[in-house]
Amino acid sequence: MTAPIIAPVDRPVSWALRFTLGDWNTRASVRTSEHDYLLPPDLEQQLETRHWSPPMFLAYLKHPAIQALGQTVIHRLSANHLVYFLDYTTLLEHRIVNRSVETIIHGELKVNIPSRMKTAALQLYTDEGYHALFSNSLAEQIAGFYGISPRPVMPHRIMRLNTLLDRTPDKHRALAWFLVGFVSETIIARELLDVCRDDLVSSVLAMLRDHLADEARHSRYFSEVFHYLWLTLNSRQRTFAARLLLDIIRIFFEVDERWMRQSLQGAGLDETVVTQVLGELTSPQATRQRARSGAGATLQALKKAGFFDLPDNRQLFMKAGLIDE
Repeated sequence: MTAPIIAPVDRPVSWALRFTLGDWNTRASVRTSEHDYLLPPDLEQQLETRHWSPPMFLAYLKHPAIQALGQTVIHRLSANHLVYFLDYTTLLEHRIVNRSVETIIHGELKVNIPSRMKTAALQLYTDEGYHALFSNSLAEQIAGFYGISPRPVMPHRIMRLNTLLDRTPDKHRALAWFLVGFVSETIIARELLDVCRDDLVSSVLAMLRDHLADEARHSRYFSEVFHYLWLTLNSRQRTFAARLLLDIIRIFFEVDERWMRQSLQGAGLDETVVTQVLGELTSPQATRQRARSGAGATLQALKKAGFFDLPDNRQLFMKAGLIDE
């Protein structure tokens, strides 16, 4: 019989004081942001020197065949990618992250929840609703500007995560939901940090910076809750969590081949070029490299929690190419 999940009795009381979002009332974008996220009146002028999406995230746009199509087509492909990302974000925040947060708020994890942890979870839940709101608002404007349709599409990542969760045994379902949220929030903070270093259309940059300011705190919060929870898990739960974490991380760095193919074909690219671009993006080496670089905060949180102190976990992630010996 699986042992019940209980909070450790030897943890100092001060531990519980860590679980906050820190000055949420005066720092959360939903409470303080003055941005309206409207497309700027000088949009055409901005696009002469700025981008819709960070070029570092859309390296495929540098392919000679795509460059040959001209700047107008490249801008549209970039905008199409941004709309896809924003629609994905809206779904992720509502259907995945906030469902993960509910496991903390409503005691589904069967572990003692410190009051500050629960309060911060409720605040985070509110943040994510606002992120979905401004992501959808900006996506609607850009899609209208370019006539992008049909949308929204169901992203590959959301489908893969839902399938993974649906196949999880009931006894581990709440834990699985939490782990998906933990990986998501620790990964997106790094993504947004990189995004905000580029010259982007002003309203896009304002939205991403507001999002980043919140997600930096969310990443820290989820990392600390993971550490707290990890100490309560029995050996069977830890074994389950280790393998599931690896699967979740892999999913977050897969390419949505079906959507990407449609986007590139819509730009008039030859099928040979489309296949070549997708082949470069979906190779095992490329996927592994994206995961190693993009999941750095997640892997660091695992290390801090003592996850890699267990030889089996260390071996599992080394074999997957995510950590070194």
